Amino acid sequence: MVACSLACWRCRWLLPLLLGLAIIMGIIALAGRGWLESESAPYVHQASLWESCTRGEQDLNWNCESLMDYGWGRAAAATYLVGFVILVICFALAVIAFSIEILRFNFVRGIGGLLFVVAAFQIIGLVIYPVKFTEDIPLTGANMFSWAYGFGWASTVVVIGCAFFFCCLPNWEDEVLGNIKPTYYYSSPDRAPYLN
Repeated sequence: MVACSLACWRCRWLLPLLLGLAIIMGIIALAGRGWLESESAPYVHQASLWESCTRGEQDLNWNCESLMDYGWGRAAAATYLVGFVILVICFALAVIAFSIEILRFNFVRGIGGLLFVVAAFQIIGLVIYPVKFTEDIPLTGANMFSWAYGFGWASTVVVIGCAFFFCCLPNWEDEVLGNIKPTYYYSSPDRAPYLN
């Protein structure tokens, strides 16, 4: 019988593992220079959460301008960074919660609530950035929001999924703790002739 959902003791580390994955994607989003890039050659524009860089078609050096000079740049960076810090705290709390022998399920539900807060902060930062960037920064040629921006959204989607699972996990408290015996359904060949 294979029945390993999130409500079993063996699989309890899946949620902290997913939070760790969200942290890795968040680090890539925070450090990556691929929030906005030129879509095709000549590559004259690239931007991160922190700065916007341009260069001439024949120039090899990037001229960078800090986005922290703009109020929306500080707001986008602050909201995404606050969400990331709370995500790291939630990861540490999840590891602690799943390490102790007797889980505190209200504690687990609280982690789920904090993860919804993380998702809200990250979404705010991820929405402010492209809206205000395209309004205030002059763009040349065809540009696209690229891989690092995508990692920011991927981290947010994983956080939202984990938040739902952390909030719902206490509903399966007995199964996770092993307090109930599994139910097996067997039928004899006389009662189920269609199995022959």
